[in-house]
Amino acid sequence: MTSPNTTNNTPESSTTETTVKATSSQSRARRKLLAALIAIIIVAAGAIGYSVVKSRKAAGTRVITVGLVGDSDEQIWKTVQQVLDSRNAGITIETKSFQDGIYANRAQADGELDLTAFQHYAFLQQEIDDNGYDLTPIADTYICPLNLYSDKYTSVSDFKAGDKIAIPNNATNTGRALKVLDAAGLIKLNDNTKANPTVDDIASNPSGVEIVLNDAASIVNLLPDYAGGITNANFIVDAGKKVSDAVFAVNPDPSDASLKPYVNILVAQTSKKDDSAYQQVVDAYHTKEVADVISTNYDGTYVPAFSY
Repeated sequence: MTSPNTTNNTPESSTTETTVKATSSQSRARRKLLAALIAIIIVAAGAIGYSVVKSRKAAGTRVITVGLVGDSDEQIWKTVQQVLDSRNAGITIETKSFQDGIYANRAQADGELDLTAFQHYAFLQQEIDDNGYDLTPIADTYICPLNLYSDKYTSVSDFKAGDKIAIPNNATNTGRALKVLDAAGLIKLNDNTKANPTVDDIASNPSGVEIVLNDAASIVNLLPDYAGGITNANFIVDAGKKVSDAVFAVNPDPSDASLKPYVNILVAQTSKKDDSAYQQVVDAYHTKEVADVISTNYDGTYVPAFSY
């Protein structure tokens, strides 16, 4: 006799068991279908990718890889690409971003990049002197202002003895920052025409400020703690500040011969500097379309250094 509490063979139990089995079977079927769909998508994507590469090669499209530092110049290069496309140049620009220009130059020297577009003449020359790179500038692009900023003061005359001013610690921008301090009257250099002056070239310090070398990208974050800091305009804008907030600014006139070392450039390996495709890229860069993007989209971060 079956116990009243035993339900193993009741209709309700049997129905539940059947339902569970059916649900499990349906779930397995759905998983198999999903796996099949994923496989189809992967194969299709691969086929499309292969087709694109194949058609690109068939069309004779030249891919030129450009090394950048950060991603702030992407809009410029999108515009360069648009100009190239409008001219049916058969050139595709691919940008590759680096955290530091030192790594970008090394990659180009090793043949991993066709062009670089992040540094000025002085920085490139220092890299060549230090590492023996066989690299050559092939075109000017823009100049990036380097000015004195402060969260504490609104005028150069406010600085007093003992105030700390942070400046970039790489050789070329250290020299450029010292020239800014010289122009502001806070220090006096032995020779303000020297390419890369160092702190040893300071002849006098009438203001009594203390100069502290720091990474250029970190200087904007030090402004709450320092009396002032000198850094590149792109770091200022990235931090949500304005280039016009500078308490002292040097007019970034690309035609000023004294600022020529600080004009940014396109750089190629010396053995490839006359590549006709590179010249097409230069011609596309040196256009009104690109100049307009630089002038209007970057809030004073860059000033075009080319004619068109």
